[in-house]
Amino acid sequence: MLKRHSLDAVIIGAGVVGAACAYYATRAGLSVAVVDRGPVAGGTTGAGEGNLLVSDKESGPELDLALLSTRLWTELAAILPREVEYEAKGGLVVAPDETTVKALRHFAEGQRAAGVDAVEVAADALRDLEPHLAPGLAGGFHYPQDAQVQPAQAAARLLAASGAQVHLGEEVTEILLDRGAVRGVRTPHRELLASAVVNAAGTWGGRVASLAGVDLPVLPRRGFVLVTEPLPRVVRHKVYAADYIADVASGSAALQSSAVVEGTPSGPVLIGATRERVGFDRTLSTEALRRLAGQAAALFPVLADVRVLRAYHGFRPYLPDHLPAIGPDPRRPGLLHACGHEGAGIGLAPATGALIAAALTGTEPPLPAHPFRPDRFPAEPADPDTPEEQH
Repeated sequence: MLKRHSLDAVIIGAGVVGAACAYYATRAGLSVAVVDRGPVAGGTTGAGEGNLLVSDKESGPELDLALLSTRLWTELAAILPREVEYEAKGGLVVAPDETTVKALRHFAEGQRAAGVDAVEVAADALRDLEPHLAPGLAGGFHYPQDAQVQPAQAAARLLAASGAQVHLGEEVTEILLDRGAVRGVRTPHRELLASAVVNAAGTWGGRVASLAGVDLPVLPRRGFVLVTEPLPRVVRHKVYAADYIADVASGSAALQSSAVVEGTPSGPVLIGATRERVGFDRTLSTEALRRLAGQAAALFPVLADVRVLRAYHGFRPYLPDHLPAIGPDPRRPGLLHACGHEGAGIGLAPATGALIAAALTGTEPPLPAHPFRPDRFPAEPADPDTPEEQH
């Protein structure tokens, strides 16, 4: 028999989702440890743009999660240090033709019913919001609730504010079980005993789930971001073309790219976003970078002659139905999941943390958690096209 529990919960993963789970769990009075094989924000979080979006989500469970997170991020921004660079900048989705404007209008109607503030912008008013936009666009929609943070800083500051124990550079090699229930984790350096373990391992969430003997079909979806030289604030909002929404919802494994362009407080412009399923292949894709640069310059001609200083990429944790897995896993008592958010984890982190804290304490969740049940996927064989990451 294992000795008495020393913690209420162990959270695997020190990205922004794990940090949010730790923050809301400790606020609920629980004793928590966070363990990660790398540094804080060393995975998907550190390779993100910091998007806090409602504009790209259709009405449904994910949008409900995003709206809750929007409110929680506003609260957190008043508490966390300024280094998180929270900006309530708003988003602008633009359309090249009237057919796309009509599609955006229909999309926005459903969003408004869920509580989103979506304001149609006529073609001749687009430059009032973004003076450097390309001419000839047919219109768009302004989303005042869209915002941004600096993702690595957000994760680090949120984790520090939680007061949780933090063990970095320690890979979980075993999830400890006692009579079929989770009782903690083992790393090369220690055992952390607890009555609950939260899988917030992002892209590696499927691998962590397998340590507990359950299947969670998380797959990596690679994405690239370009970073320009520092500029005056030539891009005021988070601006993207309407086809980005379709790319987010797509399950295609092929390379997809649609420009998302935004300025930052420090000057550089960030340009995303690509998506492709290539396993954990870290090869630099010149085709992906070429597409991003061309699409960004088409939206903002002023960027055509701007230098790109660097490019970075990471892996988004993709689940087949595009919804994260959040909450207790009925197949393994004591195991909870908080992963599979794809490219929305930074935006959805606070609401995820609040749901996990409610599950850990047995209190009423802030919104229905059933759509995010971890056991909703039928068991399937491993994807032969998704190789293990090479260490």
